[in-house]
Amino acid sequence: MVSVSYFDTSALIKQYVTETGSDWVRAYLATSRAVFASSLAVVEATCAFVRRLREGTLTPVRHATVIRAFDYDIAYRYRLLDVVTATVETARRLATEHTLRAYDAVQLATACLLNQELQDSNQDSLAFICADDRLLAVAKAEGLLTDDPNYHP
Repeated sequence: MVSVSYFDTSALIKQYVTETGSDWVRAYLATSRAVFASSLAVVEATCAFVRRLREGTLTPVRHATVIRAFDYDIAYRYRLLDVVTATVETARRLATEHTLRAYDAVQLATACLLNQELQDSNQDSLAFICADDRLLAVAKAEGLLTDDPNYHP
């Protein structure tokens, strides 16, 4: 396992709701030293949890538990990266070159910039953890190491 990982929201929510790959994500996060995510993951995950509540796949009690756990991890476990000008510029390039959705472009841009910082300081590359085949393909094309929790049921 690499020492630094970047979690896209599609993979991060598997920590809180049980679906394919959840056991792997939970084990991975339990042993990870540095877990990064975009600050946008807070919005994306919240929307995913609310959608599951509305659809009935999360009960109100379970939803409240998930939100508490997620808020704790956001405060104490994950290292959130802000969307800055360089992120927006990189996301625009990625969206143009690879026809990405807006949040996917920002997520990938955030990971690419962090990976570049790590390489510039002679550290190991990060692992981009994502459960979206299209975004993983673009991440690979951009030179990132990737893993998909869906392949670890």
